[in-house]
This record gives sequence, C-alpha cells and structure tokens, in this order.
Amino acid sequence: MEYSITVPLKEHGKRIDLFLASYFAKSKTGYSRTFIKESILKGLVCGSSGAIKKPHYKVSRDEIIKVSAEPKKRAVLESEDLPIEVVYEDKDIAVINKPSGLVVHPAPGNQNHTLVNALLRRFKELSSINPQRPGIVHRLDKDTSGLLVIAKNNFAHLELAKQFAEHTIERLYIALVKGKVKFDEEVIELPISRHPYRRKNMAVSFSEGAKYAKTYYRTLKRSDEYSLLEIKPFTGRTHQLRVHLSYLGYPILGDPKYGKSNSFSRLALHAKSLSFFHPCSGKKLNFTSDTPKEFSAI
Repeated sequence: MEYSITVPLKEHGKRIDLFLASYFAKSKTGYSRTFIKESILKGLVCGSSGAIKKPHYKVSRDEIIKVSAEPKKRAVLESEDLPIEVVYEDKDIAVINKPSGLVVHPAPGNQNHTLVNALLRRFKELSSINPQRPGIVHRLDKDTSGLLVIAKNNFAHLELAKQFAEHTIERLYIALVKGKVKFDEEVIELPISRHPYRRKNMAVSFSEGAKYAKTYYRTLKRSDEYSLLEIKPFTGRTHQLRVHLSYLGYPILGDPKYGKSNSFSRLALHAKSLSFFHPCSGKKLNFTSDTPKEFSAI
C-alpha cells in the first residue's frame, strides 16, 4: 500500500514514528508502532530529502511523507469446517464460545484442528497483526472453555490489545477446585515464571526473571471435598489461574499438569463472562456463557 501524507502545521516538529502512528490510528488502517518502526528502518518511508531511516526524524510543516507499507505475509494455514459457537458478530469483531479441548491457534507440531482453522472457514476477513494467529487477540488454554473476542481487522485488533494492556477488559471465570477453600474471597499476588525443571510448566517463583501476577477469587459454594470459585485475573500470565490455585493447595479439577490425579472428565475452568468497549463504536459490550453441564453434577 502506498500512502502520501502532508504534514499539517500542528504536527510540525513531531517525530516521524509518532506522526505516522497517530495518522494511521485516526485513519483506522491498523498499523502498529512496531510495524511503522520496521518500515522506517527498511527505508520504506520518504520525506522531502529522501528516505527517512531514523524513527526520531522530525517532520516539517507541509512536508509530504510517502510510505510504502509492505503487507505482512500470512502463514499458509488451512481452513477447516469445525463446529464453533458464534455468540456475537459484526464487521469488526466476533465473540466465540470455545469448547474444552480445542486449541486456539496453530503451533509447531499442531498446525490443524485449531480455532484459527475454524475461523478461517467461518469468516472472510481476520486481523493480520500476527500472521501466524489471524484474528487472535487473546487466548484460552486448550482445555479451558468459554468466551473469546476475535478481531476481524487490524484496527480492531490494536484497540482490543490496548484494552487488555490497560486492564479495562473484564474477564470472569468459574472453576471447580479440590478441597474446602478457607476464605470467602482473597487476592493472590504471587509472581510466576517457567518451572526450573519441567520446562513446559509454569510455577510460582521469586526468582529475578519471575513476572508479577495477580488473581482475585470469590468462593460461591464449598463442601468438604470441593469448592466452586468465581475468579478474576488482573494479569494474563500463562496458566496463571491454574498455578495460583494449585500453589494455595486447591488445584482445579481435571488438571493433570498442576493438580493431583482425579477422575473429572475435563479441566474444570470456564471463562463465563467477558466485558469490553467496542473498538470502533466505544459502546460497552457484555457477554455471558452458561455453566458447563459437567460442572453441574458436582
């Protein structure tokens, strides 16, 4: 795509990367600051004196900035006719109720039978911010069920990602855990890092590289054997809810990675509600998902 942009008086003296980021955000083209910086360093941005290769270059009034934006190459991913439940859809976003057992996006050794493969069949357009994961703004673990928001274009993707970064998107989960939870509610603030020996696992850690993680839970019901919790994550670390609850001695039922052996049919974790501002209209949207049938027996 070729763009020719005239610098207005009010933008005189602004850094080229900030000027272009502001322009592309207002025009809703969906180019991220990282993408803009890469374009500058590659010599794809030109000003009155030729190619601009420094992000801190200052633009001048009435200067014509020309941008040749290279399209991102999307990975060759197959579309598949997999059943997915679409809770909501418009031209910018979709909300999906993901079943337990479905991987969200392809990864090495697992290129097919994922939610992304199903999305490619279901929708004509998806965001390409990450070409390996078209449409995916956030994820759920394979065995976690519940609500996910999908971006159909890059502008919607960047706006939703900003809400996640600013923690304005509200997510609530429900979980069945082993044991009688002592407190009615509690905030867990324990850092998480890669497990020192089991590299596919995460663990509570106080090492230098550990990342801050915060989880709130409220006990809805309890018995001597099990408890039903409502959980709100404030951060989004890998396996955060599973790691935090296991560390407290209340592993989620059906979790072979962080829990003790039990016969529950699946991971008893479900993303039951999702609230966010629509990336284009700004309207607050709220979605809820029914409690899985497997939870009801307990």
